[in-house]
Amino acid sequence: MGSALNLSLTDELRAFVDSNCGDGTLYATPSEFVRDVLREKKERIEAAGARDAILDGYQDAIAGRSVKFEGNLRKLLDDKNDSRSAS
Repeated sequence: MGSALNLSLTDELRAFVDSNCGDGTLYATPSEFVRDVLREKKERIEAAGARDAILDGYQDAIAGRSVKFEGNLRKLLDDKNDSRSAS
């Protein structure tokens, strides 16, 4: 698996972690809870980046900074996926 990471938490944060793991909760251990919180944070950051890129694209289109695509987007995506599979 991965490597260990030791964290120092305030009493308030430790109580929050403890209240979200153990009997009657979704997580069996504090490690499971913290890993899930970190995964959620990572996904939010990645989603924000995608949203920003989409908004940039819209702004480019509104400003007329676009070029008509004459190719086959489906084939382009399929070819890209095929090259990933071969790796």
